[in-house]
Amino acid sequence: MMGIHEIASAVRAGTLSARALVEECLCALVQADRDLIAVTRVLHDRARAEADAVDAMVAAGQDPGPLAGVPYGVKDLFDLAGLPTTAGSTLYADAAPALADAEAVARLKAAGAVVVATLNMDEFAYGFATINAAYGTTRNPHDIARLAGGSSGGSAAVVAAGLLPFALGSDTNGSIRVPASLTGVYGLKPTNRDLPLAGVFPFAESFDDIGPFTRSVEDMELVWQVLAGREVAPTGKAPRLARLGGRFRENADADQLAAIDAIAPGAPLVELPEIARARSAAFLITAYEGGTLHREALAADAMAFDPQVRDRLLAGALLPDALYAEAQAFRAEYRARIEALVADYDVLLAPATPTTAPLVEDPRIEIDGAMSAARADLGIHTQPISFTGLPSLAVPLYRPGKLPIGLQLIGGPGREADLFAFAATLEAQGVTGFSAPEELVVPAQAGTAGYS
Repeated sequence: MMGIHEIASAVRAGTLSARALVEECLCALVQADRDLIAVTRVLHDRARAEADAVDAMVAAGQDPGPLAGVPYGVKDLFDLAGLPTTAGSTLYADAAPALADAEAVARLKAAGAVVVATLNMDEFAYGFATINAAYGTTRNPHDIARLAGGSSGGSAAVVAAGLLPFALGSDTNGSIRVPASLTGVYGLKPTNRDLPLAGVFPFAESFDDIGPFTRSVEDMELVWQVLAGREVAPTGKAPRLARLGGRFRENADADQLAAIDAIAPGAPLVELPEIARARSAAFLITAYEGGTLHREALAADAMAFDPQVRDRLLAGALLPDALYAEAQAFRAEYRARIEALVADYDVLLAPATPTTAPLVEDPRIEIDGAMSAARADLGIHTQPISFTGLPSLAVPLYRPGKLPIGLQLIGGPGREADLFAFAATLEAQGVTGFSAPEELVVPAQAGTAGYS
């Protein structure tokens, strides 16, 4: 599929019909998703209506907007008017339909974009794997015997497979950056609370953020501008770089460390203090807020939850209020310390995931020399960054023919523009960039589980 700029330019010029593009997109999603298990609902009627409205504006000589006719999908926790918001759970499959679109969806529609699908996720966004008991396990387009990562795995997979030019996900502790790294696309966790969260089913509200997946930096910046409602120019100066040290140099792929050192030779190694305590506090806050949110539903029918999610939510619901308050107090103090520590740098470099995508049949990764559940520990390098609230852009290392893996470019609060500018430089140099997966090959056991 073409990139966002190319699609929008052609639609605005009248050389490409938004309706024709959407029909092609809907057909491709239905066919390819039998392998990927990335889609929960294909929105045939809504997509056609929105595409027709874009074409009508073009025919009338009006500008539909910077995303004219661009099809996209949303993680299945964004409100879409007239549909129940499931958050990846059968508990809400028959819930009352949303009365209005999520604010992010409304902004994209106003810019001319066309929503075509809702996308698979870990139930209630609790996991880094997109292993969903109801909808199935989302597969990685580069090797469908492997995980796509999560919890926004469906969003990452459809973009990586070339089925959609962009998709929306959410990131609490790494749920955009992890699947972006494993599928080889760009994924943004913005400055905490910077992009609109109205109409998004929460996981842990004090950490939750939304962001896009794209196949290029240029497309990422455009979607971010629409969602943010503003344009922000980079400083224009040579970026001051630093490499994150300590735990960020451990449990990392050799190619990641080599790339970081080549990108920023001689740049200082900055070690975030008390990183283990920060990650523990992030786990605690996440568990408490998630457990509190679902406490009534758990009390009513705990067995209706995905078994891998249920026990974690129950544990969170039992955490004492005083411990949560202590973790939040530490978080506030820690954020201030980190912002002061990194104030002298424009971009911090770190791994995005500790490894490439693990196998679906053995969803474990090696952490500190021992095998660990991928669902819990793929976010070992992203979770501490979420704790700081800083923006982080996952960028794919350019290595065609190998399984994808990415880096994090981390910036100061509100300085996404600096990250985009630096990422564009790396992309132009061929250090980072999207590598299209080879043609999908379906293993015998993949089947069509989870497709709807």
